Amino acid sequence: MRKPHSFFSLDFSLLCLSSFLFFASFNMIIPELPAYLDNMGGAEYKGLIISLFTLSAGLSRPFSGKLADKIGRIPVMMIGASVCFVVGLLYPLLSFVGGFLFLRFVHGFSTGFTPTGASAYVADLVPYQKRGEAMGLFSLFGSLGMAAGPAVGGYLATIFTIDTVFYVSAFTAIFSILILWRLKETLPRKEAISWKMLQLNRDEIIEKRVLVPSEILFLCCFSFGVVLTIIPDFSTYLGIANKGLFFGIFTLSSLGIRLLAGKTSDRFGRVPVMRAACFTLVCAMLLLGLSDSKVLMMCSGVLFGCAVGMYSPTTAAWVVDLSINEFRGRALATMYIFLEAGIGIGALASGFLFANNPENFQLVFFTSAGFAGLAFVALFFVRRSPVN
Repeated sequence: MRKPHSFFSLDFSLLCLSSFLFFASFNMIIPELPAYLDNMGGAEYKGLIISLFTLSAGLSRPFSGKLADKIGRIPVMMIGASVCFVVGLLYPLLSFVGGFLFLRFVHGFSTGFTPTGASAYVADLVPYQKRGEAMGLFSLFGSLGMAAGPAVGGYLATIFTIDTVFYVSAFTAIFSILILWRLKETLPRKEAISWKMLQLNRDEIIEKRVLVPSEILFLCCFSFGVVLTIIPDFSTYLGIANKGLFFGIFTLSSLGIRLLAGKTSDRFGRVPVMRAACFTLVCAMLLLGLSDSKVLMMCSGVLFGCAVGMYSPTTAAWVVDLSINEFRGRALATMYIFLEAGIGIGALASGFLFANNPENFQLVFFTSAGFAGLAFVALFFVRRSPVN
């Protein structure tokens, strides 16, 4: 038996480990993809590397949310991880521009499913008094995967071919799946899957109760899409050989602040923590736009990581606060739809604004700072949220 108000359990620990491997799997290849696309003659499509991925993730969210509330959290997580495995094996086989872009679209279904099921699973396990703290700890393992993935992928790419990176990414997803087999389902009443579940009514797509935190998250995640798309080229421009270094820096810097941010939001509310996150994000993107050296770029990475470490668990806890148990999967799916939309639009817009011209780096980063600034201002019109 767990102690009252405790969320530590074997299932929670295994879910965190599975999440680490899942995020490491699909992030492992990201730093090498712009150069890979260049070599195939598709330099003008760099903005699609992330935007296609996030488009399919966003499109799949309403389905994953409904399925998580019907067939269970674990099957939904396993569907996403399985997509990572299959697509990782196919990248070396479809090594032409059209095939690559198709796989990027399919790959996005992985994050459309697994994080939705995983977040709902955590919300089922955790008492509301510890919701922010638990989301902070859970997201910490995802962030570790996001840090380890690019670092390992970048290292492997310097020794082996990128095909090796694809294969390692695929088999990392397999280990994530094996761990999920051990978990106990938390959905009280599961239903057998049917084609009818894939038919969505209008009110099954978006959970209106959680629109406010989801819209704020959209504005924040615009910068995330910019970073994913532009940082590899910006790293090369500044003479940094390992294009995954910035990703490692910002992810590691987010780790220490996640638990603190979660606990603070449990005590003082979600909105004050979100304001601090948005202000930090504005500073990070402005500094990135002014960076002309490796040191300044890495300092901006630290600030960016702090912002992500604050807004990620806080938004998830805020969404669960506003949702009802029966539609918890739908509520979290709505949050992820806005998250993917922010990343995808940020990626697409940054690719368009950058246009493979180094003179446009500052324009791209300052634009993303503007979106974060809008989120900061909007939060002053939001009533302080309760923590339960």
